[in-house]
Amino acid sequence: MTQPLQANPINSEATAKAVIEMKNVNKWYGEFHALKDINLTVAQGERIVICGPSGSAKSTLIRCINRLEQYQQGEIYVHGKLVEGHAKSVDPSVSDVGMVFQQFNLFPHLTVLENCILAPMWVKKMPRREAEEIAMNYLARVHIPDQAGKYPKQLSGGQQQRVAIARSLCMNPNILLFDEPTSALDPEMISEVLEVMTELAESGITMICVTHEMGFARQVADRVVFMDAGEIIEEQPPESFFDNPRTDRTQLFLSQILGH
Repeated sequence: MTQPLQANPINSEATAKAVIEMKNVNKWYGEFHALKDINLTVAQGERIVICGPSGSAKSTLIRCINRLEQYQQGEIYVHGKLVEGHAKSVDPSVSDVGMVFQQFNLFPHLTVLENCILAPMWVKKMPRREAEEIAMNYLARVHIPDQAGKYPKQLSGGQQQRVAIARSLCMNPNILLFDEPTSALDPEMISEVLEVMTELAESGITMICVTHEMGFARQVADRVVFMDAGEIIEEQPPESFFDNPRTDRTQLFLSQILGH
């Protein structure tokens, strides 16, 4: 039986410490103003769910944190270090930000195990045997150690997404970003990925998750952030967000997505 993820010890001082700070962040795509004066602070070990209608720049926001997108105005700090430039010039001090994408982004010509050990070996210069040991540990944590020798095309969508999560964990990130990780999955596969994500949330890792899975948000999030048209409209603890939304726009979104 797979052992549960071990919680990281987080004291009150560490919890209060901001690991991500976004200050008046703006981003344009040509003339289109995608992010508008974004201000967001995330504490160590905090679990944030970002939701909102399609086109509200939720994914753009987290991609700026991970340097996959460049912002034009404002400041983003990760562990107190200014995030600037592109991911190709990433500073090792903020390289402990992992990301799980919608489409898995696994290398089809590599096995599951090879997908997981590639970055630790190339980026961290880790010996292969050590990388394989770590990878097998995380594949066990996401409940698919028996799939290590298979290729991505031999796996279900849910299994591929769990491989993608394990691959991110192999880099030992302090922060894990999820960009709509269940949106490409068939309905019956969504629950298995959400189960793994819930276990991760309980382990103490800092998480920011862009998702429409409101049940997951209510169960796991410390704070729900609602975005629309590139702006943060509202942010509250889940019980307040769902039961007592402050803005008409949030109320409309919830009525549409929850059906009441």
